[in-house]
Amino acid sequence: MASDRRSESDEDTEVLLVMLQSLLDEQMPEEALLEALWSADGDVDLAAHALRDKRASSTRTIVTAQKAKTKRKRGGTMLENWLVLHEPVPSALAKKPRSSSKTTAPTRRRSREEAVIIVDNEESLAGPSSSKMLTMTRTPEKPKMSLLDVLRAPPNSPPASMMPKLAPMTLVTPTVIAKHTPTTLHTSILPPDLACRLYFTLLDEAEASWQRSKWFLVERLVESPHLTSFYIRDKESNEWNESAKYWYNGLEAPAAMSFPSELEEACSYVEKVVNEELEKRKRFGAEWGGDTGWKANVAAANRYKGAKEGVGFHSDGLTYLGPYPTIASLSLGTERIFRLRETIPMDEKTRTAQTFNIPLPHNSLLIMHAACQEHFKHSIPILPGSGIDVFRPPFLRDDVTDRARAYNERINVTFRFYRPDFGPESIPRCRCNVPTVLRANQKGRGRTAVDSGAAEMRYFWVCYAGAQNEGKSCGFVKVLDMKAEGRGPLLSDVLASGKSVEG
Repeated sequence: MASDRRSESDEDTEVLLVMLQSLLDEQMPEEALLEALWSADGDVDLAAHALRDKRASSTRTIVTAQKAKTKRKRGGTMLENWLVLHEPVPSALAKKPRSSSKTTAPTRRRSREEAVIIVDNEESLAGPSSSKMLTMTRTPEKPKMSLLDVLRAPPNSPPASMMPKLAPMTLVTPTVIAKHTPTTLHTSILPPDLACRLYFTLLDEAEASWQRSKWFLVERLVESPHLTSFYIRDKESNEWNESAKYWYNGLEAPAAMSFPSELEEACSYVEKVVNEELEKRKRFGAEWGGDTGWKANVAAANRYKGAKEGVGFHSDGLTYLGPYPTIASLSLGTERIFRLRETIPMDEKTRTAQTFNIPLPHNSLLIMHAACQEHFKHSIPILPGSGIDVFRPPFLRDDVTDRARAYNERINVTFRFYRPDFGPESIPRCRCNVPTVLRANQKGRGRTAVDSGAAEMRYFWVCYAGAQNEGKSCGFVKVLDMKAEGRGPLLSDVLASGKSVEG
């Protein structure tokens, strides 16, 4: 019985379409016929009248997406007029009674390509009292909106591409640098003669044994544009031999070198300045809380020759440094720009990253304090075509007699304190059986709470075997759990015992 009613209804719809088309002077698409029948509740005469008079005094306006494309170039005013139309309802149509016996065209779903908007004018030809309102919208429960309002982005969450980019700021004086960044600059850190002796010593070692680091990136073998090396202060202990092997972001590197005498002498000056700074600063609970203080037990060295050698934005690996490390960067030779750029968390949509340029002259020490590696990335920008100022050392080496001799190399030594609780034996290995690297969740949601002190930064042990395994990684990821992994003592432990973490 139900099937008979369905076939009967289908047949009635076909009959109504044929009848409606016969009343029109031109062939109309079936979509338009069905739309008119639906609007007229199946009344063929009413539908025919509406279709014939739609361009003059129609009560309904049927707009398709195809027509919208032809009007799109006419400007915002025309577009809004297209979306909201006010037209009178002829009284003849409004007064015409409808028979309850008439067959009604079945309701159908409109296609997505159609945008049907019908707005009636109460002041019809027969007056407001006799006009019968015919209103049809796709979503009657919602008010009509301008398409321009729909497409406009919310005012408090502009897309990243629309956010204004901030011009880099050049910071020169130590006071300004400390105000804007988690770093401090100290000039003339070493006695002038020691700074020159160390510069020449490391230049010689760079020519003799330093190398360009190589690793796989997107399954392609790449190498660093500058020479690097790694030094261990107390090589006799063998404590950090494995860390030296994997110091460069988890990459396998040549055997470490021992501190030359000039580097050992310079290290004592650096340690003194760093520990004095730590006493002045607010500290983080996850920092090392042991009674040894900050003691540089390793150093990574880089040589940048000329303006075409540099390094892109990165943060230093935390694998053996642990959370919130302090790194002291000594600059010798020609002056170069040290560039810092803030990392913006994903849930902060209202600001863009600020970049800071810090010129680093010969014999200067830049201390990257706790949270610098977590909240910033740094680089030494390549300067093709612009050139750099050459360096003329105030003290010459014994075998050089030309006092006008100039150098275009910058030697950078980053003194680091590898924490005892992050020794090589405590580093998790991934499924590739290679030590993982420790990374901070720099752009993680909720990092604002970290900045305010209401939460701690999150860290992850990550497989980095792909850097040496033709770009193939096992995908190992593990959240750092300081207590479960037995790491410490932390400064938070010291605070819990009643001592201050301010220094």
